Amino acid sequence: MKLSNRIANINAGGSDGWELFTRAREMIAAGQPVIELTIGEHDTPTDPIILDAMIASARAGNTGYAAVPGSPTLRQQIAARYQRITGVETEPDNVLVTSGGQAALFAAHLATLNPGEKGLICDPYYATYPGVLRAAEADLHSVPTRSSNNFLPQRDELAKAAKGAKSLLINSPNNPTGVVYPAETLQMIADVCIKNDMWLISDEVYDSQIWQGKHISPRGLPGMAERTLVIGSMSKSHAMTGSRIGWIIGPPEIVAQIMNLSTVNAYGVPGFIQDAAEFALLQGPEFEAEVADVFRTRTKLAREILLGSNILRLIPAQGAMYLMLDVRNTGLSGEEFANQLLTEELIAVMPGESFGHSASGHLRVAMTIPDEQFTHALKRLVLFAERLAAD
Repeated sequence: MKLSNRIANINAGGSDGWELFTRAREMIAAGQPVIELTIGEHDTPTDPIILDAMIASARAGNTGYAAVPGSPTLRQQIAARYQRITGVETEPDNVLVTSGGQAALFAAHLATLNPGEKGLICDPYYATYPGVLRAAEADLHSVPTRSSNNFLPQRDELAKAAKGAKSLLINSPNNPTGVVYPAETLQMIADVCIKNDMWLISDEVYDSQIWQGKHISPRGLPGMAERTLVIGSMSKSHAMTGSRIGWIIGPPEIVAQIMNLSTVNAYGVPGFIQDAAEFALLQGPEFEAEVADVFRTRTKLAREILLGSNILRLIPAQGAMYLMLDVRNTGLSGEEFANQLLTEELIAVMPGESFGHSASGHLRVAMTIPDEQFTHALKRLVLFAERLAAD
């Protein structure tokens, strides 16, 4: 018996980008003291007050089927949060609650692309993006960017790729690069989308993690509200990665249609998790700032450590919980560097090649261990790079 092409082609018969992460986890399981700087997982768990709210809701009996689009009060809180952060008017009927941001990404592409239609992503990209578009049976095209431009998409490359395309997926603050798209880049993207009658899918899960610049949601730009779907999540802003609760924000008539997919897919997010998310949102921006400030501090530490390096170049770390390092001066690819670093120093980072061709020769370093350990590991990484360059 054969599986469907839809399933077999999710990774296009090749790499899923997670090989080094898998190798590091196997080494840890075998008892080796690997320092793991691979995935965007907070080093502190979900706050106990959120877990208490979740448990209280479950014990109160909220364990049955939940409202598929999300509870009215949770949708209200999500809409209010988005409006507060972006200034864009948003109502509960603009919001659909999903089982995590990843499910929201998949639903958005199923909603906007017919099988065989051209969908765009910017390279480098989060490792799951290609699989999302392939699972939606889209014709996947990557828009190249350059390290010398801090991986910001440029008008000429995007306009060329946009011919015949139906959707574009962007991510700001960006994973893996840590770059925050400035106003002029987002306006350029909006211009191209309008000219080519494309949907824009804007992944904004890191909107609470801004170290430099300002978060701008393209949904608020002229002519973009009717063609933009925003992806959000509780994972990064509230350290609720395992709770699997996210959302789509878009035109009410589109959100209502995507709800049909949620009905046949997950049939809603558990009510006690929705209640915990609502409780978390009610803690306000101060709570989100407390979660984010850990990574703000580590970004400052990293800048100080990397300031004197003539070998490693730090892509401007403006947001999110990652550093993107250019290691090409060592003479190695990102994959070669990362694998040698893991073998010789027992430090695990993600090679840039896991995130597309444009990030070749780079590393993504997740700032997800306590400050002292992070500082020690990053200094060792710099010394390792200097030894490689000297050799």
